[in-house]
Amino acid sequence: MHHAVGNPLPPPHQPGHGPAVGRSPAAHHPGPGGHPGAQGRPVPPPMPQGVQSGGPPPAGFTSQAPQAPAPVPPTPDTTGHIQLPPGGPVAVPSPPPGGAGPADTGATTLAVLLIGPAGAGKTSVAKHWAENRRVPTSHISLDDVREWVRSGFADPQTGWNDHSEAQYRLARRTCGFAARNFLANGISCILDDAVFPDRPVVGLGGWKRHVGPGLLPVVLLPGLEIVLERNAQRSGNRRLADEEVAAIHGRMAGWYGSGLPIIDNSTFDVPTTARVLDDVLARSIASPPQW
Repeated sequence: MHHAVGNPLPPPHQPGHGPAVGRSPAAHHPGPGGHPGAQGRPVPPPMPQGVQSGGPPPAGFTSQAPQAPAPVPPTPDTTGHIQLPPGGPVAVPSPPPGGAGPADTGATTLAVLLIGPAGAGKTSVAKHWAENRRVPTSHISLDDVREWVRSGFADPQTGWNDHSEAQYRLARRTCGFAARNFLANGISCILDDAVFPDRPVVGLGGWKRHVGPGLLPVVLLPGLEIVLERNAQRSGNRRLADEEVAAIHGRMAGWYGSGLPIIDNSTFDVPTTARVLDDVLARSIASPPQW
């Protein structure tokens, strides 16, 4: 790592190498009359009338020793800076007291992980769910954070390698930090990611480490035909080849039997899927899934 440096320091003063620091050249050249520095010395201006430059003080004048100034109290912070609580691991949400039915998810601060293949509708459902809650809620998309890298972006479509893996892990960790900070300040969050069941340490394990044990995972898994149809409507690097979509969808089927809640939204529109998501989350709060 290179650090910017300033100009090199001047060498220490030595005899015969010029004047010492802080002394003017006039101090080394006596002026007329043998008084050092007399030549070129500024002449003080004449004293105004009524002002004496010496002699006894005027009548009524009392000489006092100068007093030390009173200590100045610290200036309060008036810049508008607001102290924010630091984000910590998200705890498991508390179930309703006394088993009084499902929790009111619309008034509860939650951390949700929406899992599904490309074309499952994760982003649309997450945005709708976040926008229509009664409490402040944020949507954190892993794909959006990955694409913050503009130059040197490692696109997994060109081949999964060490660079794409590193950028994926970095984006997931960044999303986790953001989620913890939002939650520490009373703002719910929903994250979306295509987490594979055959890589639990990288997928669910990573999210749990970065967000906390209170993260509630839900799988969104419509049929293959629906996923292919929705993927065809995507553009840019988010549109995948049909073969890749089918392969991802097949791997996602491994979530069946995992214990995580699964929503088949093949026949649901976005608002209906968001309402079903609320019902699933209410049951997850009452009985958190083991993952």
